[in-house]
Amino acid sequence: MRKYYYLKDVVTLRLDKDKCTGCGMCIDVCPHAVFDMNGRKALISDRDACMECGACAQNCPVEAIAVRSGVGCAAAIIKGTLAGTEPVCGPSECCESNKACC
Repeated sequence: MRKYYYLKDVVTLRLDKDKCTGCGMCIDVCPHAVFDMNGRKALISDRDACMECGACAQNCPVEAIAVRSGVGCAAAIIKGTLAGTEPVCGPSECCESNKACC
């Protein structure tokens, strides 16, 4: 299956390795194979492939995963396409910091 990428280094996905119990649910539900196992813990192996759907966070039984689903760079790509520009977004749409990231 072909891997699709959005914009580099803008995904809001976070994994708290200390909370992770290694159940593998994130691997089972992720449509883009973003996660792998490292021993008995999950790890983010392909962050830029994340489409921020939120399935991993919704299904993690110990809340070790956080992602601002539905806000990522898909919105930036759509806005850019509609405006005829490069993908653009601001901090409220895809970043936790105060600077634009897309």
